[in-house]
Amino acid sequence: MKIAFFVHCFFPDHFYGTEAYTLALARRIQEMGHEVVVVSATFAGEPPASALITHFDYESVQVISIDKNHYPNRRVKDTYYQPKMAEVLEGIVRKIQPDVVHVTHLINHTALLLEVLKREGIPVIATLTDFFGFCFNNRLETADSALCSGPNRPRTNCLACYLKDATTERSDRPVLRWLSRPQRARFTAQCVNLAVQLPYFKGGSIDNVVQDLKTRPETLAHLYKNYAAMITPTRFLEEAYRANGIAGPMHNMWFGVDLDRGPKPVRPKGRPLQIGFIGQIAEHKGTDLLVDAFLTLPKGLAELRIYGPLDVKRSFIRMLKSKLAGQPVQLMGTFHPSQMASVLSSIDVLVVPSRWYENSPLVLLNALASHTPVVVSDVPGLTEFIEPGVNGFSFERGNAAALADVLARFASGAVDAAALSLLTHFPRTTQTMAQEVFAVYESVLSEHRNLRAPAILASESP
Repeated sequence: MKIAFFVHCFFPDHFYGTEAYTLALARRIQEMGHEVVVVSATFAGEPPASALITHFDYESVQVISIDKNHYPNRRVKDTYYQPKMAEVLEGIVRKIQPDVVHVTHLINHTALLLEVLKREGIPVIATLTDFFGFCFNNRLETADSALCSGPNRPRTNCLACYLKDATTERSDRPVLRWLSRPQRARFTAQCVNLAVQLPYFKGGSIDNVVQDLKTRPETLAHLYKNYAAMITPTRFLEEAYRANGIAGPMHNMWFGVDLDRGPKPVRPKGRPLQIGFIGQIAEHKGTDLLVDAFLTLPKGLAELRIYGPLDVKRSFIRMLKSKLAGQPVQLMGTFHPSQMASVLSSIDVLVVPSRWYENSPLVLLNALASHTPVVVSDVPGLTEFIEPGVNGFSFERGNAAALADVLARFASGAVDAAALSLLTHFPRTTQTMAQEVFAVYESVLSEHRNLRAPAILASESP
């Protein structure tokens, strides 16, 4: 069987959860004796590649990369449906001629890919890793960082998120700085939604933004019908998609991880508790929340290590550094995925303080597999994996004081991290995961052949 994986970005420049999942799955299926190729992209704005389409191998996996600098987003619609990409995608699909396509993220390719695959008669499945299918910011989070249930009828909540996202640190326009306040973004969204009803605004850039955001959920819901199957890593993700009108066969499958599952090293007597954070250093990941909670702990009882890239979200990094001056906190930067077990072995407790609905982050699963107790925000995509008092604890999302209370129990010894590590485990591997995913491929292909057979017979009849 020949499988093509389509992902928004890939190694070696991008190495977060979706990319790691795609690589692990591709390698495992390749080991099973099947042919695989990964189709990825360079984001518009990143250093350009040598050509529109480049080819390379990464850890024995064939990769085709599209340089999106040639097809930048000119309007909101381009972020989810970009017709100009049709020729490029058709050419790649026809060259690969896969038996099945597995989409692990549509960003950069956009949902136009699903239209192309339908025309080419190739069955396609998806692994849903975030809320791209119905949420503008992919995180199901409102402009004021509250949890969201999905687009409202007039889409003013999506427009507020758009306006807030427009206030990037690269912008020095006063109007965008003014809109950085969530309440202002919400108020402006309501005003804009009314203003575009006036003839003066019809067909203009503001009207285009509003219309693109309004039609986004319906457009994607329609195109997602082309998925023969969808894999969800958490029950909550499946429920959220169904609640927002995405129908179709869904398979709930936990991710698997591969790393040394040997016992956790014994912490030397008297050594402060080692608290860790691994991931993007960003507001939606709650890194600042962890810092605020940590700084309330009694001196000398704990140390904090923060792993993540330090060359993005620069204003956020500067804010953290100003808080951390003279504190027992280290900004460690990034590390190669092969070092995950080693990094986790040095951590007594891993914290995942995300403000958004996380969905089975691989760092959480790796921590559990390495017998590292975890402390997580009380959102379903995280708590689904937690047995309170057995492998970790949860705290009220966004509440630094609640997080500090949990960390203080570990730091004081009221909760024994070493004792919890003996109960903490996650046995599921990428091999088991790949076998289950491949069974979905076989089922989809079998159904695809059965549906095509009557059409072929009919075309051959006199």
